[in-house]
Amino acid sequence: MGVLIKGGTIVTADRTWKADVLCADGIIKQIGENLEKPSGAEVIDAGGQYVMPGGIDPHTHMELPFMGTVASEDFFSGTTAGAAGGTTMIIDFVIPSPKTSLISAYHQWREWAQKAATDYSFHVAVTWWDESVRKDMGTLVEKHGVNSFKHFMAYKGAIMCDDEVLVNSFTRARELGAIATVHAENGELVAHLQNQIFAQGITGPEGHPLSRPPGVEGEAAERAIRIADVLNVPLYIVHNSAIQSLNAIARARADGQRVYGEVLAGHLLINDSVYRNPDFDFAAAHVMSPPFRDEEHQKALWKGLQCGTLQTTATDHCCFCAPQKAAGKDDFRKIPNGTGGIEDRMGVLWHHGVNSGKLTMNEFVAVTSANAAKIFNIYPQKGSISVGADADIVVWDPQKTRTISAKTHHQKVDFNIFEGMEVKGANTVTLSQGKIVYKDGEVRTVRGAGRYINRPPFAGYYDALKTKSAVEKPTAVKRGGKKAAA
Repeated sequence: MGVLIKGGTIVTADRTWKADVLCADGIIKQIGENLEKPSGAEVIDAGGQYVMPGGIDPHTHMELPFMGTVASEDFFSGTTAGAAGGTTMIIDFVIPSPKTSLISAYHQWREWAQKAATDYSFHVAVTWWDESVRKDMGTLVEKHGVNSFKHFMAYKGAIMCDDEVLVNSFTRARELGAIATVHAENGELVAHLQNQIFAQGITGPEGHPLSRPPGVEGEAAERAIRIADVLNVPLYIVHNSAIQSLNAIARARADGQRVYGEVLAGHLLINDSVYRNPDFDFAAAHVMSPPFRDEEHQKALWKGLQCGTLQTTATDHCCFCAPQKAAGKDDFRKIPNGTGGIEDRMGVLWHHGVNSGKLTMNEFVAVTSANAAKIFNIYPQKGSISVGADADIVVWDPQKTRTISAKTHHQKVDFNIFEGMEVKGANTVTLSQGKIVYKDGEVRTVRGAGRYINRPPFAGYYDALKTKSAVEKPTAVKRGGKKAAA
């Protein structure tokens, strides 16, 4: 049994070449020209098409409890929608409420994710601090394959981290060989501006971007970068939307700091005019944080992706339907934050990136899968077409066109932020674990077929730093014949 992909052109982040690919037992068994079809294997004719690693979306929120409701997309529907669009793995977020055990929250999310159709992993958020959190972080790294911890610098009064939590958690992440990640918005400023704008009588969705201007993102990104620099821990900043955060990352990387940046497909393609639409449902459907920005920021984000300041693309897929968004009908502060996109990320990035010349095909693979796999330490198991890698593969037709619409998408939400967009380039076949889960419009996903993927800590990087403490120990100075305390 197995699947033989014949006649295609393989495209990875590193190279492009013509070869067949044989998949069996969940992995890539053989790559070469004119491979023989094993008995019982299904053959996919990939002539005139590209064979690429399945997409990895490193930022999703399936069935997330948030702002008084629960995201409409569950792990089965969400991973199914991803497979329909060429994404074969997600990294979702465990988000404990303050004072809730990280371990108990992790197990709750694992239970919810058992229905996933494709592979998945978890970042775990640190939303509070005491000695039990420190201990739980160790358990998650050592026993549960977690190597990244998320910190929300926004959402005051809910899950926002102050600097004390950031310092403690970043320090612990470094001890464990894990990477720190942040949602960079100054929560104090946002809360202040929200109340100020609401008091001025601006109650609709147009108040959302006004309360979260680019400066609040830039300040938080810079602060997180400086804390990470002092503590010598690598940092990953999610959903960068503004020139200010982009520039902060560029400066840090130019100085040799290990800082990585993510951009959402939506932030590259949608501008802030959506919030001024007189239709509340339309405007509210676009409420997410950080908000969509004007074209100046979009142009800068594309350049950041092209030059390598930003390494990954994601969706922050967190869906709420119109009745849920209506909770903020008279108060934009109460509109649940979140939009969709997992099904469309690959298609819109190919159309607007590769077809426009902004990205090469190899760069497309890098920013949709390989870079995420490398940053989160699962490469080449994921994000590559190589013998022994997981057989998560898309067969991509560069000539296929489709029009995006909520009427035809597989996402469990009543709105699509890319509604009406026609894209050229799409997957005709998606394989997960060597099995066809989507082919020519037919979804073949199986509930519960997805596996939890362990992500080991970054032992090599941290071993090299063993003799160097996070903050260099000062040299003792002798005064008055006595040695000063170090």
